[in-house]
Amino acid sequence: MALRAEPPDGGWGWMVVLSAFFQSALVFGVLRSFGVFFVEFVAAFEEPAARVSWIASIGIAVQQFGSPVGSALSTKFGPRPVVMAGGILAALGMLLAAFATSLTHLYLSIGLLSGSGWALTFTPTLACLSRYFSRRRSLATGLALTGVGLSSFAFAPLFQWLLSQYAWRGALLLVSALSLHLVACGALLRPLSLAEDPVVGGPGAQLANLLHHGPFLRYTVALTLINTGYFIPYVHLVAHLRDLDWDPLPAAFLLSVAAISDPVGRVASGWLGDAVPGPVARLLMLWTTLTGVILALYPGAQAPTALVALTVAYGFTSGALTPVAFSVLPELVGTGKIYCGLGLVQMVESIGGLLGAPLSGYLRDVTGTYTASFVVAGAFLLAGSGVLITLPHFFCLSAPTSKPQDPVTEALDTKVPLPREGLGED
Repeated sequence: MALRAEPPDGGWGWMVVLSAFFQSALVFGVLRSFGVFFVEFVAAFEEPAARVSWIASIGIAVQQFGSPVGSALSTKFGPRPVVMAGGILAALGMLLAAFATSLTHLYLSIGLLSGSGWALTFTPTLACLSRYFSRRRSLATGLALTGVGLSSFAFAPLFQWLLSQYAWRGALLLVSALSLHLVACGALLRPLSLAEDPVVGGPGAQLANLLHHGPFLRYTVALTLINTGYFIPYVHLVAHLRDLDWDPLPAAFLLSVAAISDPVGRVASGWLGDAVPGPVARLLMLWTTLTGVILALYPGAQAPTALVALTVAYGFTSGALTPVAFSVLPELVGTGKIYCGLGLVQMVESIGGLLGAPLSGYLRDVTGTYTASFVVAGAFLLAGSGVLITLPHFFCLSAPTSKPQDPVTEALDTKVPLPREGLGED
């Protein structure tokens, strides 16, 4: 572990980007494509859509609610062993799910066990990546998160094919084998010590500081609202298309259409986040507003061409908001508190992930269609956009630094000399 006064903006950081690319694919790529299993679970267990929706919702909620645990463990032991242990848990959960005989078994295996593994992998890796980059942070994050879109393009039809060949139990066994590759991704992570670290204190001191940080708390509320509606198409779009008399394979393939434009949106947004002057929160508000409008328009689209056009647009805008969402946080709290800050944000926004899909399924059961489900999901994203406007410097022309407005951290500029060599030259 080398001491650096500032993030190296490269070096081994690009290997961390590669690790995050595959991890985002094996975590959120799997979650986004899990709607393919949704119809199979409804038929196999003869349960209503609202109850089946809890499988993905529990997984998302546990991944986010357990993020502070992954962050605290990474602060103490480093991200590498924590992420490798998470990969084993994620694979074990999918393995046990293949032998489920009730929805409760799926709640415990996929939702709780695999969700715990995802909590130990995704957040520590993104926090580690943020510490390696400053000027190119949005671009690096965008490149890393393209794994979500590319894997969604591949996994949705792949999972549908596996279901047709091996049924849902055999398909889950193979998803378990895929998830085990998270262990190799964790081995690529190398911890980086920044000069800001000893000044910001341990996890307890950082947590106390963040809980009294108004902009951080407002940002957490905004992401919670966004998270409530964000995953709805990936859980219920296939079922919505089946209600419109689409065949299973074309319905699953439409999720892959979103995955085509998703990585384009992530890279484009990451580049814009570093190139456009002003706070990154403005870009996040733009992409969030567009995504909410698109979701609200879904029920009115009946023709295949209209559905494809909306899905392409949704893939671009929903992908574009993700890298800038992670880039806003270091601007608010600084890189020294990124592990604790990102873990806390993910924990609180898990409320939205937990309630979003079941609420959508409940509205489907009550109304008989997914019209209200998509409209309400879009309203949650628009509400989150409104909260983002209240962040500091939102209307400023110059971009804020990645250090928080705190006299203790600002003193680093005079107290810590810049080392002549470091990890960036390894």
